Amino acid sequence: MDTQNSRGKQGHPPWPVVDSPDRRDGLVYVMPQEVELAVEVALATGRPLLLRGEPGSGKSSLAAYLARERGWRYYEHVVTSRTKADDLLWTYDHVRRLSDAQVRDKGTALVDHDYVTPGPLWWAFDPVSAAGGTAGAPRRQDPWARINKGRDPRHSVVLVDEVDKADPDMPNSLLVPLGSHQFTVSDTGERVCREKSSGADGFGQHLVIITTNEERELPQAFLRRCVIVSLPEPGPEMLVDIAQAHFECYHGSFTQLEKQLARELADALQKARTEARKLAMRAPSTAEFLDALRACKALNIGLADERWPLLKSLTLLKPQQPGA
Repeated sequence: MDTQNSRGKQGHPPWPVVDSPDRRDGLVYVMPQEVELAVEVALATGRPLLLRGEPGSGKSSLAAYLARERGWRYYEHVVTSRTKADDLLWTYDHVRRLSDAQVRDKGTALVDHDYVTPGPLWWAFDPVSAAGGTAGAPRRQDPWARINKGRDPRHSVVLVDEVDKADPDMPNSLLVPLGSHQFTVSDTGERVCREKSSGADGFGQHLVIITTNEERELPQAFLRRCVIVSLPEPGPEMLVDIAQAHFECYHGSFTQLEKQLARELADALQKARTEARKLAMRAPSTAEFLDALRACKALNIGLADERWPLLKSLTLLKPQQPGA
């Protein structure tokens, strides 16, 4: 399987690089060949990319990596059970407007633009109007300005994370804006539309990546309009490649001893997955493999160490809650 990893063409980000367990810096990603092709198909068709996979498999990291590699702007929204489709487009502060209406001077008109906050899709499709470049709109600051400094204003990557957490109506409500790359802000009547010109290579200017843990079935109409790919469960060799990419990126090296430990842990992970499925437990993911590797390295614990069974239960075979 072909893989690739990189620190990104744009160099390091304008903030300190921290080897935290759940990064969004886009510095490193080992991409399976089928996922790489799915990205190109999504760009060629202008469709959103729906990325399936187990929790901890690396779905959420892909968008930041692609944005960094291509020098495109990056936006994200983590979906919850309360998320509505409009949250990705814009929000309107009705409470603040009502409060201002009660205390305003007589004869002073309220301007609806003042109460509108652009969402990630608005910033992605039309950053000029989102920033207040249209008549009557207030000047607004891009919430992702620090990340997007120096990146191409014509192109963007948007991550819509864990869409399966939302109410089933929410994905269907995004069909028109995701399909046409335009929408109308109903509170102001403003029309938001991406630039009509296509990229020089004929590919789309914007990539929307939507992730799902498949905790809830998504509407068929929504699935039909996506390019869909499942993130494959990495085997031992790819796990070692992933470990090497992370260690070389964040620590500057990956020694032979660390590589040997990674191989042993990768084999242990395969056995832990089999054991977990026999016990009807969630199988450990790539993220948990990296956690175990970091812990073994930091604490000088090998698989022959008497502490390994406990560390294994803390990082790979996590027990379920009583009665679950």
